Amino acid sequence: MPPGASAMDFFQLFVPDNVLKNMVVQTNMYAKKFQERFGSDGAWAEVTLTEMKAFLGYMISTSISHCESVLSIWSGGFYSNRSLALVMSQARFEKILKYFHVVAFRSSQTTHGLYKVQPFLDSLQNGFDSAFRPSQTQVLHEPLIDEDPVFIATCTERELRKRKKRKFSLWVRQCSSTGFIIQIYVHLKEGGGPDGLDALKNKPQLHSMVARSLCRNAAGKNYIIFTGPSITSLTLFEELEKQDIYCCGLLSSRKSDCTGLPLSMLTNPATPPARGQHRIKMKGNMSLICWYNKGHFRFLTNAYSPVQQGVIIKRKSGEIPCPLAVEAFAAHLSYICKYDDKYSKYFISHKPNKTWQQVFWFAVSIAINNAYILYKMSDAYHVKRYSRAQFGERLVRELLGLEEASPAH
Repeated sequence: MPPGASAMDFFQLFVPDNVLKNMVVQTNMYAKKFQERFGSDGAWAEVTLTEMKAFLGYMISTSISHCESVLSIWSGGFYSNRSLALVMSQARFEKILKYFHVVAFRSSQTTHGLYKVQPFLDSLQNGFDSAFRPSQTQVLHEPLIDEDPVFIATCTERELRKRKKRKFSLWVRQCSSTGFIIQIYVHLKEGGGPDGLDALKNKPQLHSMVARSLCRNAAGKNYIIFTGPSITSLTLFEELEKQDIYCCGLLSSRKSDCTGLPLSMLTNPATPPARGQHRIKMKGNMSLICWYNKGHFRFLTNAYSPVQQGVIIKRKSGEIPCPLAVEAFAAHLSYICKYDDKYSKYFISHKPNKTWQQVFWFAVSIAINNAYILYKMSDAYHVKRYSRAQFGERLVRELLGLEEASPAH
């Protein structure tokens, strides 16, 4: 990207104009069909590309102001923003919100519950793949997308009860040296049936299904994937190894699928060993490491040699010896935690009731975070050095057509 590239240029690597134009067409089609069915709406006029960009801009502004309701921009209250409010009237915004669609109608062959956002997720995925080449080490996990804890602490019980539970879980494969989200997988909770999300908590086979679909495009690249206990399993790691994907995962006798692992390594000895001590069992390239540090930690890996030594440095107790796999796992996970702490603050806080819309706004939030990561890696960063919040403000102003204004410092 050139040094003069704007926030909008980076965002449009993932959400280009043709995707926005499609939203315009689909929204207008839906509005027409809706009015044919439920009576005409005199206040409605077909939406344009400029209005669609402004509509997205208003929604994205809630990720910077952390305001629950996007309508407070026009309210004159604490979250109101006069310069943004002048671009479009509140009534017009609410009309677009009412009819907004990415896919207006179900085609005859769709059985998928996410058919209303799937084309958007697919185009986003193509953008991620073509714009970024990830590092060798990556992490599979569920990012922090739940409610802002401050909001939870301040709202009343009644408001909390009113909030519908999310009907999906969002999993990602994330580059562990930049935090760029390479791939998104949305698992729908189809009612309370056996395949529902409640069952997902203790269903290792569902977790390994998630892992397989997240690693679909990763074969043959010698990636090293770090996984949490719910995904770690011998069968999955062996299957991925055949595709030249190597793994290192934390193992838990409670949460993990321990099929095929020696029981002697899964039980704790009667007397705890000294800190930093470890035991190893190997089978081919796969090694099971049991390491002790104020508790037993078990790791399954075929990415690191179990005899290579590493250290974990603690501020108080100094260096604790451990196998290299343990040190690598700790380092990559702490990076992802830092990323989550920094970037999960910038998710769009508009909370729609429809599941497809919730997925859509989460996906847009991820696209903006990814756009900022690319911005930080490009020459454009050295020109203005925007923080994540300034980058977001800049993007909102550019989407609303106010880009000549300089960002507030």
